[in-house]
Amino acid sequence: MIHGTHLFQDPFDPYSNPPAYRRLVGKFIYLTNTRPGLSFSVNQLAQFMENPTITHHDAALKVLRYIKGSPSLGLFYPSSSTLHLNAYSDSDWTSCPDTRRSTTGFCIFLGNSLISWKSKKQRIVSRSSCEAEYRALAITSCEITWLTFMLYDLQHLHITPASLYCDNQSVIHIATNPVFH
Repeated sequence: MIHGTHLFQDPFDPYSNPPAYRRLVGKFIYLTNTRPGLSFSVNQLAQFMENPTITHHDAALKVLRYIKGSPSLGLFYPSSSTLHLNAYSDSDWTSCPDTRRSTTGFCIFLGNSLISWKSKKQRIVSRSSCEAEYRALAITSCEITWLTFMLYDLQHLHITPASLYCDNQSVIHIATNPVFH
């Protein structure tokens, strides 16, 4: 999608064939299993499956052109890699113009291989960017905990702690200070 584009519900610009839009977005959702770079765009498009507009359809066609122009992009798992979890967390505060809810995004790597990712709208409206980022960090830490238990079940004892990266200094300060917990 074009950087800075925010899709919203427009009742005056309906798309003439909503079932075709739904089928296209459904195929995009299936592709996110192997193309994590599509997750955010597909998340945005899937929010308007009930009443799509021409603008939403145009955005979906841009995603389709991107997929057609980059068929070799996808997941790669090298045979030699360190088995250390690295996670990156981010949030887009009040990114939805209709509901004012934030979008959480994270990606988790095992060595150099991407093994888990998500882009999802948060359930509640955050009052600050710090709150939205902290919620994203909490969701990411839950996913790290689940992956650590899964690695343990697969007989891999994770000796070093996982690294969790966040770009918000306030959230880092709150998360590292045990008094706030």
